[in-house]
Amino acid sequence: MERGLLWLPLLAAFIWLAWQGSREFQKVETYRVWAEQFERAKYDIYAVLAQKGDSITWGKPTPKGPIQLETFSLNDVKIINLLVDDKIVDIINLPEKGRKIYLEFIFASTKQVRVPFTEIPLAAEWGKFLQGRLHGK
Repeated sequence: MERGLLWLPLLAAFIWLAWQGSREFQKVETYRVWAEQFERAKYDIYAVLAQKGDSITWGKPTPKGPIQLETFSLNDVKIINLLVDDKIVDIINLPEKGRKIYLEFIFASTKQVRVPFTEIPLAAEWGKFLQGRLHGK
């Protein structure tokens, strides 16, 4: 009986991990369906981001689909910055580590939008692409 009690926390941890994996799978599947309407899209645990023409849409992933969606036009954006730990970094010379990674969009109206990322290289790739679209007008 003592052995059974020792294994009980391990069983609980396994059930919790399986439940978390199932939730993440649901998030990815709902994202996949949502992303089909866009030309380019990204998913990570912090945010979804998609581009279609000059429109950028971003929001928070959930198992039932992205929520808190915001859409804006690249035509309204003045500057796109890559921020790592609240400091603007050069997209060419990327730092290896950072805790807070954002792609920041600054508008003419002094409004700004920060889209979170989990990986610096992915944020830099999106930054390069969108800056190319911004300056290619």
